[in-house]
Amino acid sequence: MLKTSRRAARRHLAVVTLAAAAIALSACAPTDEADTDSGSDSADSSESSEAPAADECTPDTMETVTDGTLTIATDDPAYEPWFVDNDPTNGEGYESAVAYAIAEQLGYTAEQVAWVKVPFNKVVQPGPKEFDFDVNQVSITEARRKAVDFSSGYYDVVQAVITTKGSSIDGATGLADLADAKLGAQVGTTSYTAITDQIQPSEEPAVFDTNDQAVQSLKNGQIDGIVVDLPTAYFMTAVQLDDGVIVGQLPLPDGEPEQFGAVLAKDSPLTDCVSQAVDTLREDGVLDQIGQEWLAQQGAPELS
Repeated sequence: MLKTSRRAARRHLAVVTLAAAAIALSACAPTDEADTDSGSDSADSSESSEAPAADECTPDTMETVTDGTLTIATDDPAYEPWFVDNDPTNGEGYESAVAYAIAEQLGYTAEQVAWVKVPFNKVVQPGPKEFDFDVNQVSITEARRKAVDFSSGYYDVVQAVITTKGSSIDGATGLADLADAKLGAQVGTTSYTAITDQIQPSEEPAVFDTNDQAVQSLKNGQIDGIVVDLPTAYFMTAVQLDDGVIVGQLPLPDGEPEQFGAVLAKDSPLTDCVSQAVDTLREDGVLDQIGQEWLAQQGAPELS
């Protein structure tokens, strides 16, 4: 059974829905500065095309950091709607629920899962890892594949533009309406790449170390809007901004979705097993179920 609290889910969604009804979501996240590829790979994001045998992906046979334990990493703080109350161990929030579902698929109980806190930049750097896999809204890109492994994608990402009511871009319906906007995004993210590659405004984008800094800049009127993944956009406009609105979602580049994948050490013996688990969760509709539980709302308009 997935370690989620439906009561907590309903309470969380009720709060944000009151603040921003009829807006919607999908998803995106950070990438390293050298990474200019905001596109995605297919659902099968592991490098091996041959699925491992079932008996190769069990707690008794998998080469984990700690025998008999699946160690999962994420950043601190861990934000909603991906995690709830900054506590990945409670199974609440999209990525926490996905992580426990992967663990269950691999034969681990909730008690056999251990969480560690690892900064995003350390996760995507080359070198040994103190975790078996990481979930932290990490977009799958070829540039990152040079340093780490990825599982199959567990979430298809959509970027969105948010602003405040009455701003110069409130009511924009197309990318052309954003041509003169001063937009901002977190440094090293695919959101920033979306500004430079898709929107291509005349003004240089503002860069922030954190999304919280971007929100404050928007409140101060220093920028016209922020580009983030759609679930984060929903959270920002519903919770962090008193008068926040989602302008719209950006079209998928080349019709291919950007994806979040679990991050593993380069050439990890666990990559194929984790990918197989994610593929099964997608095929069985479990990922959709988790998405409905923690993310789904009616759609934001697409900016043409």
